[in-house]
Amino acid sequence: MVKLSLALVSLLCAPAALGFAPTAQRPAFRTALSETATEFSLDEYLMSKKGPIEEALEASITSVGPQTDKICESMLYSLMAGGKRIRPVLCLAACEMFGGDAAQAMPTAVALEMIHTMSLIHDDLPSMDNDDLRRGKPTNHVIYGEDVAILAGDALLSTSFEHVAKHTKGVAPEKVLDVIGRLGQSVGHVGLAGGQVMDLECENKGDATLDELKWIHTHKTATLLRVAVASGAILGGATAEEIEACEKYALDIGLAFQVADDILDVTASTEDLGKTAAKDLDADKTTYPKLLGLEGAQKEARRLIDEAKEALEPFGDRAAPLLAIADYIIERKN
Repeated sequence: MVKLSLALVSLLCAPAALGFAPTAQRPAFRTALSETATEFSLDEYLMSKKGPIEEALEASITSVGPQTDKICESMLYSLMAGGKRIRPVLCLAACEMFGGDAAQAMPTAVALEMIHTMSLIHDDLPSMDNDDLRRGKPTNHVIYGEDVAILAGDALLSTSFEHVAKHTKGVAPEKVLDVIGRLGQSVGHVGLAGGQVMDLECENKGDATLDELKWIHTHKTATLLRVAVASGAILGGATAEEIEACEKYALDIGLAFQVADDILDVTASTEDLGKTAAKDLDADKTTYPKLLGLEGAQKEARRLIDEAKEALEPFGDRAAPLLAIADYIIERKN
């Protein structure tokens, strides 16, 4: 049995920010991955990753003089604004699952968070979602202006590839190139950018379909989770077949992550979310609760998580962190 002991509140950000249910209220989940019972504490695991990840993120951007002070300050403002750091943790966990050293995957973990942060800065812009609150703080363009916010996002994106190329050590060059290529694809027309365009097109579209919604979030949300797990697996020495299984897991949890986000948008408060609640509802966006109803969306999230866990069965107890993260994704409060 893999037991979730989620007291993450004190580990990743302010106590109310993550909104986890108390440990006693959260069900343990059973896995058939091994005949040996294993106790696994997700909060302890994340505590062991939190410090190194935060240190690596903070060290990744350094101003070279007064000319670059403002852009670096803007980049770090959003990069260090907190958050669950799910993508870096997924990358490190996948690397370790195949016997790799977390230090080998840390540059990629940092790059993933840079790309994710870029997407949040740009999503919040007046021309996109037009939001003034992110992680309980004013959004980047509110503090630094729209022009600097755009450039900070651009700088984070370009720096992400530079960071992987310069700082990944002890890994075969072809594997590093594979990771960089996957990162690039995850942001392009079949990644974040393409998914965001489709998302904008489906606003106020009364006849949007479930297939369209899945395409949006396969590319806008799930793609970065998929590259996080796949990159970690690559850096850890996984085979092509093992990488494919990891991608299946990550695609499912990525879609489940979005379903959970859509549910929280209509069920949680702005205080709990750390961003404006009911934003999607007000914008008449196509969401899972809109198409499936609230109960249907909850069932879909659970189905996706069960399918994700099944993909990891070949890896036994080594998959414990990834399994725990899968359950966390649909049980989180923000």
